Amino acid sequence: MIDRRIQAWFVHLYTALGLAAAAFMAVFIVRGDEQSLHYAFTWMVVAFVIDATDGFLARRVGVKQVLPNFDGRKLDDIVDFHTYTSLPLLLIWRAHLLPAGMEVWLLLPLLASAYGFCQTAAKTDDGYFLGFPSYWNIMAFYLFELHLNPWLALAFVVVFAIMTFVPIKYIYPSQGGPFSAFMIIGGVFYAVLVVVILLGLQWQRQALIWLSLCYPIAYMAASFLVTMSTSKPRQPVDDR
Repeated sequence: MIDRRIQAWFVHLYTALGLAAAAFMAVFIVRGDEQSLHYAFTWMVVAFVIDATDGFLARRVGVKQVLPNFDGRKLDDIVDFHTYTSLPLLLIWRAHLLPAGMEVWLLLPLLASAYGFCQTAAKTDDGYFLGFPSYWNIMAFYLFELHLNPWLALAFVVVFAIMTFVPIKYIYPSQGGPFSAFMIIGGVFYAVLVVVILLGLQWQRQALIWLSLCYPIAYMAASFLVTMSTSKPRQPVDDR
């Protein structure tokens, strides 16, 4: 049986592998050609899978009790800021998805996301994200794949950056509560569908991209329903 301290360090190492994924993302974004940007998105998926599963492992091992002097949540936030915010925004710039000369507006989501990550109430006591939870990796994916008008792309960037400050509750699937099971199961199918799209298969590719958009839309709709709900607060699950 492996000592629990060793298990806990392996869980933290697993979380830190998200930084390795971020490094690969950065390399391919700097290269900048279309194939490289697709590879960057592939590494975003890898980072997402790590982020979606490390909390379960942390709870299973009890890392906070086993290694009380190491802050796994802080490590998680460092990884997430790069893989969910800074590098996806860099990709939006590198892929020239905004109108020429308007790239400075990318500072708005960058600063808004930094504000969101530093808020003590960013994760509510009843187990939700408060304000748009910096899903700029998903935003970058659809702006890139749907080839939107650059001005429309800029509008999406500005609106969602502002939504960081709007106190809407967004579902945190691993915390339980309404729609969480649906979001977890749907998230698995969504991740698989995105991987299929990134593989570059041309059969019905555009249709698959639009089909995949159903999951983010469902997530947003469910989050708005939760916000409007008058259900009693829940006790959150400590995922780190």
